[in-house]
Amino acid sequence: MNKEFIDALNMMAAERNLDKEQLLLSFEEALEHAFERNVMPGCRIEVEIDPESGEMEVLEIRKVVAEPNEEEEEREKEILLDEALKLDPEVEVGMEMEFPVDPEKFTRIAVQTSKQMITQKIREAERTLVYEEYKDRAGEIITGVVSRVDNKRNVFVDLGRGEAIMPPREQIQGERYMVGMRLKVYVVNVELGTRGPSILVSRAAGELLTYLMRQEIPEVADGTVELKAVAREAGARSKVAVTSNSPNVDPIGACIGHRGSRIQAVTSELQRERVDIIQWDANPREFIRNALSPAKVGTIEIDAEEMEARVLVPEDQLSLAIGKGGQNVRLAVKLTGYKIDLEASQTTSDLDAAMQAAATRMEDPFAAAGEGGTGHAAFDALFSGEGTPESAETDEAPAEAEDTVEAATETVDASEAAETVDVEDSVERDEEATSS
Repeated sequence: MNKEFIDALNMMAAERNLDKEQLLLSFEEALEHAFERNVMPGCRIEVEIDPESGEMEVLEIRKVVAEPNEEEEEREKEILLDEALKLDPEVEVGMEMEFPVDPEKFTRIAVQTSKQMITQKIREAERTLVYEEYKDRAGEIITGVVSRVDNKRNVFVDLGRGEAIMPPREQIQGERYMVGMRLKVYVVNVELGTRGPSILVSRAAGELLTYLMRQEIPEVADGTVELKAVAREAGARSKVAVTSNSPNVDPIGACIGHRGSRIQAVTSELQRERVDIIQWDANPREFIRNALSPAKVGTIEIDAEEMEARVLVPEDQLSLAIGKGGQNVRLAVKLTGYKIDLEASQTTSDLDAAMQAAATRMEDPFAAAGEGGTGHAAFDALFSGEGTPESAETDEAPAEAEDTVEAATETVDASEAAETVDVEDSVERDEEATSS
């Protein structure tokens, strides 16, 4: 050993971010094991390395005993009191004595063994360091890079110092993971096993959706809008119950943002997963009613002790309340914590009644509005020539017009005759006056 060895050891500690003293101690333990196994079997060996100069000292440790041990393996680790007194007059039974060992006895096999032991010790130190760093980070969101994907569809994410695993059940449905892809993941738990630390991460956890909403919505980040409950089916649909701690803030509008800008920023990180924002209510009935939206439901009966709810739903809203594959009611159950039993009702909803009325008006724009109204029959009669009271009156109109014309003609003829008689009388009077 020399100074170059110490420099190389320091460099390795710096590159792998390991403790220098711990690394040196691991190296000493590896040499001790190699000596005991390959050089001096059955003996107890201690190795000490100077951290400054790199000089190595190998010592054999023996315990002072009054009588030899019956087991042959233990005899190599002991020395009789009579022999020990010859070396040190002050020695006593139970004390330990050190005997120097020539390091040159270190064989090639011992070197190979120590190398393997040192490598193993370094890996153990790294694993312990990774565990110590991430054991308190369970429940946090960490950004990592996809390092590989195995044939079981397990995705391994490089977190910088350690590597985490994301099994298929924790992945977003339909999301494709490519090597080098950056991801935000939720740390589910961290355990230290025989093969090192095991870090389990998830993209399907509801906590990831909560984190993203806090990042994108200032009102959620500062506590003005509170996220009361989250129910999620990763990659498909989620429901988030919100409430406002300020009377001047609309919680749903704050989460959605102008033209949906805020919620779109959240869903873009989740492969365009649909996120429904609903109003939380302290009243379980109203909360369940809101959770089943967009369906319009009727009467809700609550059993608070059994956490069950019986919901009457109009027939036209039943399929909407259930959702595709039961997704809507399933998310409502997760969100509210109540077991929801949907029952079809014969009652027609206000929405259905309005749609029926609109359809009727579109079908018959001249529908009768009372006894004095006009319907299809009146409309047809108006433009038809069939014999009706109105058409009879229309037929009599030409006769009356002819009588009027004839009367007017007679009047004109009488007027002209009268004017002719007056002219003739006037001429006769003029002639008589001239002759006289």
